[in-house]
Amino acid sequence: MASFSSIQGIKGVGPKRAAALAEAGIRTVADLYDCFPRRYLDRTRVARIGRLVDGETVTVVGTVSGTKLENGGRGRSRFKATVSDGTGLLELTWFRGVHYFSRTIAEGDTVAVHGKVAYFGQRPGMQHPDYDRLDRKGGEGPDDDELFRTGAIIPIYPTTDAMKQAGVNSGALRAIVHRAFRDLPPAFEEHLDPEMLGRYGLMPIGEAYRQLHFPESAEALERARYRMKWTELFFHQLFFALRRSEERRGPASSTFDHSGTATASLYAALPFEMTGAQKQAVREIYRDLRSGRQMNRLLQGDVGSGKTLVAQFAMALAADNGVQSAFMAPTEILAFQHFMGIRRLMEPLGLQVGLLTGKQAKKERQAMLERIAGGEVDIVVGTHAIIEGDVRFHRLGLAVIDEQHRFGVLQRKALQEKAGNPHVLLMTATPIPRTLTMGVYGDLDVSVIAEMPAGRTPIRTRLCREEEKPKLHALLREEVRQGRQAYIVYPLVEESEKMDLKAATESYAQLGAEVFPDLRLGLIHGQLPAADKESAMERFRRGEIDILVGTTVIEVGVDVPNATVMVIEHAERFGISQLHQLRGRVGRGVHASSCFLVYSGFSGDSRERLQAVASTCDGFRLSEIDLKIRGAGNMLGREQSGTVSGLRIADLLADGAIMRSAREASFDLVTRDPRLDHPAHKKIREYYDGQFRKRVELADVG
Repeated sequence: MASFSSIQGIKGVGPKRAAALAEAGIRTVADLYDCFPRRYLDRTRVARIGRLVDGETVTVVGTVSGTKLENGGRGRSRFKATVSDGTGLLELTWFRGVHYFSRTIAEGDTVAVHGKVAYFGQRPGMQHPDYDRLDRKGGEGPDDDELFRTGAIIPIYPTTDAMKQAGVNSGALRAIVHRAFRDLPPAFEEHLDPEMLGRYGLMPIGEAYRQLHFPESAEALERARYRMKWTELFFHQLFFALRRSEERRGPASSTFDHSGTATASLYAALPFEMTGAQKQAVREIYRDLRSGRQMNRLLQGDVGSGKTLVAQFAMALAADNGVQSAFMAPTEILAFQHFMGIRRLMEPLGLQVGLLTGKQAKKERQAMLERIAGGEVDIVVGTHAIIEGDVRFHRLGLAVIDEQHRFGVLQRKALQEKAGNPHVLLMTATPIPRTLTMGVYGDLDVSVIAEMPAGRTPIRTRLCREEEKPKLHALLREEVRQGRQAYIVYPLVEESEKMDLKAATESYAQLGAEVFPDLRLGLIHGQLPAADKESAMERFRRGEIDILVGTTVIEVGVDVPNATVMVIEHAERFGISQLHQLRGRVGRGVHASSCFLVYSGFSGDSRERLQAVASTCDGFRLSEIDLKIRGAGNMLGREQSGTVSGLRIADLLADGAIMRSAREASFDLVTRDPRLDHPAHKKIREYYDGQFRKRVELADVG
């Protein structure tokens, strides 16, 4: 196979096109074969405009007969295009990306559009349809023109701006792929053994490639897509299976063989009954800690579900077995909140809890380092300062990492390296859909707390326009009159931090002078000295502040049962997860609580985000909506992208059934052959090492 030949060996690919393709990662013929179509146009299922039905989702092919850019002011511009197919007219409307579409869609273009039909009067229309320009004329050559005329299913390829500028749109790329298969016939090497192909009903690899690029039928295309998705997810899960196998071959740094005074006293000291989900999570963690193998467990739970208490039972068990625990949080204020809460429960049991952050005075820090190294501190709570080089533990046996998605993999690895194979408990209050959990934390055991503590009242969430704020202020005043407290939160994003901070401080001053001059207001934001932040939080907790005004530093770690109202200003600028986290600061007591999402306008997906948060308090449901809106990579953030990058065709949300099948196969294989050194698995190992392992090389910590 000429798979590693330069792409310039294909007719019609000169230096300019080759450079544009290389910029998109297509340098060789093999890269070209791996450039899978992003969707397909099935000409047998193209709808005619004259027969469209209101509410149906269809694909229409036609010619653009007119365009119009309408400037409505205040971000309300829209771009319209009218498409004709000889049976009627279809009006297309875009409210986002209007300038892009006004530049790229022109009268005379032949286009394929896919979307939901809605009738406006007598004319059908689509809002924000998927759009592809089909250039049957204009220089793509006879190959593509013939394909379009005769093919029932037309592949639509992804293209970049650079490719389009070099004359490589979807149609041109389709022609290039066709010439590559015709002039450089590939001999795809199968890397899965025949037994596996038969057991899981997989199409041979060569046939799968051909059907993906030149589908003979919808059924053949579906089988080809299944094969490629299954293979991709198989090797994706093989990474986790091999890593888990390696971890389990080595002993943990310490074995917890008994529970003692600390765990028994902690349970006896609780002023409430733990939920069944909390007890189950504790049992799962205890089983890991007593197994003799290193624990690597993810503890998922919605906001306010009681994850930290579960972690404290693990740390109490560590103390009973003579080892130290480290509890790492992503921010100073969150570390301090955890320190106060953990100390409140643990110190009466005779356990010493220490705080280690980056802003401590040198003398205070040095004293704490000496106590940690000498074994005088049982539990060390802190920020990333815990992983700095001068921190030495006497005997670290358990590492707990809170809000773990906010740490990079290297930071987490540094904490683990403080002791050989310490037990690791990762916690997140950002619920993750099950299929995404398998795709991102596939080597971890997972505990889920899907139950809220007794006595919690549901939080009522409402959207509130800017002009409705006087009514909202009256409601806040009434809540305070009844002895309750409230939060008012302003956005703080990196791109405009100074501006946002100024807005928060100015609003605080205005609220105090003009709106609530008779109430006690407090201010908290990330630029305050640590002592001032701690003081503000403690005063709010003691009821000395009626309304706490701040930025998102109060997102996590704040637990004030008397706070019943959360007001989020400019809510359209927050993501779903952040809105849900902020909302979780109320509803922690027995009183009815409310969250108001104040918005001044919608842009992008903000309407969908706000409506989703207002519709449910179920964090797991919201995580699924968030994943659909943003995609896996954006939802997880840059730090987590190592495990999801490189998936070219599979979808971690939509392909859950394929994921489970591929995971079963990979873990079964590694159970039978832990190092993949059996001759029958040579090709699997070679493909994994050569083609896949490099994609996840940064994801070496769960």
